[in-house]
Amino acid sequence: MSVDPFEPARRKMVEEQLAARGIRDRRVLEAFGRVPRHRFVPVELRDRAYGDHPLAIGEGQTISQPYMVACMTELLELGGGEKVLEVGTGSGYQTAVLLELGAEVLTVEVEPELAAGARERLEGLGYRGARFRVGDGSLGWREESPFDRVIVTAGAPSLPVSLTGQLGEGGLMAIPVGGEEEQDLLLVRRREGRVERRRICGCVFVKLRGEEGW
Repeated sequence: MSVDPFEPARRKMVEEQLAARGIRDRRVLEAFGRVPRHRFVPVELRDRAYGDHPLAIGEGQTISQPYMVACMTELLELGGGEKVLEVGTGSGYQTAVLLELGAEVLTVEVEPELAAGARERLEGLGYRGARFRVGDGSLGWREESPFDRVIVTAGAPSLPVSLTGQLGEGGLMAIPVGGEEEQDLLLVRRREGRVERRRICGCVFVKLRGEEGW
């Protein structure tokens, strides 16, 4: 069996960047310990893959800081089997984490090259079952709704009506909302037909491009 030279860095990331900062869901921590983050960044940046920062992945997009990915994932309260809409496939890292947690993942990416690269990367690593679409993620995936969970990995100027409308009863959505330079991470819940929102923390994401984005 080959030894993964990145395993110590990945273990350190989980312990020092996630668990030490309050990520408590054991399944989330274990998933982050399994997903080879270095395979989701450009080869020339692999030595920085487990650092406490986002990294550029091309097409003006980034792979988010590990803690922020973990925070958003934990907010979804995944137990396995949930139907999850991911807006912003990017490199496929968040997709891999969701699959590790047993979610049924439908993921939308506006950049065709990123979507193709993510699909190839995930399949090459043995991740199966995700469904991909290239298009305007701010409009969701209407014909596949409702969703148990929605996760948006880009900042929106306001809460997209299409995404809240596609969230099923009792469903949860993690989404950054705010200005171009900084946003608030919101946890949105649909309960008895009402949409409730709670601010979690400040954050900085690339802009959500699309009809209900920027």
